[in-house]
Amino acid sequence: MDTDLYRSASLRNIEAAHAGEPLMARAGMAAADWAAALALANDAPILVLAGPGNNGGDAFVAARLLRQRFFTTCVVFAGDPEHLAPDAAAAHRQFTEAGGFTLSAIPGDGRWSLIVDGLFGIGLARAPDGRYADWIATANRLAERDACPLLALDCPSGLNADTGQAFSPCIHASHTLTFIGAKPGLLTADGPDHCGELRVARLALQPSAEIDPDGHIVTLEDFAARLKPRRRNTHKGSFGSAGILGGSKSMAGAAFLAGRAALKLGAGRVYLGLLDADAPAVDLVQPELMMRRADMLLQTDLQALACGPGLGRSAEALRLLEQSLNAPVQLLLDADALNLLADDGRIEGRLYNRVGPTILTPHPAEAARLLDCPIREIQGDRVRAARELAERYRSLIALKGCGTVIATTIEATAGPRVDGRWWINSTGNPGMATAGMGDVLSGMIVALLAQGWPAEAALLAGVHLHGAAADRLVASGVGPVGLTAGEVIDAARRLFNEWAGTGKAC
Repeated sequence: MDTDLYRSASLRNIEAAHAGEPLMARAGMAAADWAAALALANDAPILVLAGPGNNGGDAFVAARLLRQRFFTTCVVFAGDPEHLAPDAAAAHRQFTEAGGFTLSAIPGDGRWSLIVDGLFGIGLARAPDGRYADWIATANRLAERDACPLLALDCPSGLNADTGQAFSPCIHASHTLTFIGAKPGLLTADGPDHCGELRVARLALQPSAEIDPDGHIVTLEDFAARLKPRRRNTHKGSFGSAGILGGSKSMAGAAFLAGRAALKLGAGRVYLGLLDADAPAVDLVQPELMMRRADMLLQTDLQALACGPGLGRSAEALRLLEQSLNAPVQLLLDADALNLLADDGRIEGRLYNRVGPTILTPHPAEAARLLDCPIREIQGDRVRAARELAERYRSLIALKGCGTVIATTIEATAGPRVDGRWWINSTGNPGMATAGMGDVLSGMIVALLAQGWPAEAALLAGVHLHGAAADRLVASGVGPVGLTAGEVIDAARRLFNEWAGTGKAC
């Protein structure tokens, strides 16, 4: 799939620039091709829902072509053909001239081999209502009843293509064919649950040649240049020293998970600075980890530091966080380090003025605290929230969740201000919704930082690898239910070595 992401406004500009080309005919042809493949295993009719806009025009083209291929096709349409836009009106006319006809309601009897959602696509930014809401709910019910595919054209109707916010009701597609370029809302928040298998039909266009993509999907190519086999003539000092600061009382496990992940992703030395005075003096599972008192860790020669796993929110934790911000290392803040940052405005100023690169890895609740807003605002537009965090805290951001959003800082140059870049990560699965996963991610990223990776590459690689390792486990029969954070560590090590040794993408 294409890795460029475009917001709806950018796509409309691209469409306007190619108004003289048969884009609707190309979209309908691509839709018909996939629909025919999906319906081949079943002799039942295909149900096509056509909306009152250009998405409906795409549906009419697809329905006409399916009829030409001898598929029995039932088209439901409640709009006024006289009020359709020119291209959609032409598609409707060609459909009827070829012998097609429409119904004004979904038939109450019969079974379906395929349902095609051509109602709204990217053209709806509010909850569907009236008959269209009923049609969406019925389509979902019929697809489940008949165990048939539900193919959405461009975007499942009821889903915001820019944000991934699903209105109610919203099409639950098993397959989505999106046109010209992928949209961010298909890959984050509610998008993956409503899109199913996602494909892009470019419609013979090269959008990136005309306009810069708004964002990107994270792929191995984003950091492939850093994936090289190790030289034989090396030693542990060649791969840096990583520190993990956290592990307050009853939360030492978080620091241990982060430390184990850092060690197994290649850091030469890994030091744990634990706040709990009664914490074990050695990790019996991973005795290679070197223990330090929390305050002594910050006096250790480190190349990278992760502050936050199991840190707590005590006065001592706050003092250590402040000291961490002054450390001349690449710094990652997670968990309670982020909560302390949200609690104390003085720290925000220190973070903003830090000389070295800083990475923040909040989950939605932590992001809401950092931006002092409800969680629903974070989840309502995850890309906007990640970019706002990057600008406010002058840091690199990984807003964790379904479709983790990575955002870089806004660059102030001698010329015009350049907006920071953003990506959406598509690896990962529901098995990762369990305790300790964020700690493992922090350890993986800090290991790459310690080995000299630039902060942006380390963040992209860590997030992508974290999800890909969990996917590899699920594919092998481990999870998703019951998948644990600790299991991801060894899977990540195996996969990372594959990448570094062969360069094969996941």
